Amino acid sequence: MEYQELTKEVIGCAFKVFNRMGFGFLESVYEKCMLIELAKRGLKFESQKKIQVFYDDELVGDFIADIIVEEILILELKSMRKIHKAHEVQLVNYLVATRKPVGLLLNFAEKEVQVKRKIRQLQPDLINKSNE
Repeated sequence: MEYQELTKEVIGCAFKVFNRMGFGFLESVYEKCMLIELAKRGLKFESQKKIQVFYDDELVGDFIADIIVEEILILELKSMRKIHKAHEVQLVNYLVATRKPVGLLLNFAEKEVQVKRKIRQLQPDLINKSNE
């Protein structure tokens, strides 16, 4: 499945969850609801996946990805009044650290689901240099 189709499917899951649950629950509740919807659609996923971050081949820390879908899509879930720029930057950093191609920031906001899609694209010359 291409990431465009996958993101569309996952966004559909988020809207279904929001229509049922509304605003005001903890992120962990929305995450469990999303896992149920992803499973109903037969999508492969991992939740609360620990990701190690390296600098010059040295482990410098780790983070926990809310959900990784089909091994290519990182989901970062929020339950706030609105998405902040810092959350978008956080998702981009997750994409860089994992080398995953695409991420969705899904915010179960007061009146709607807010969605930000981020795509990691490396320049061909950077890819070649990193593989040398």
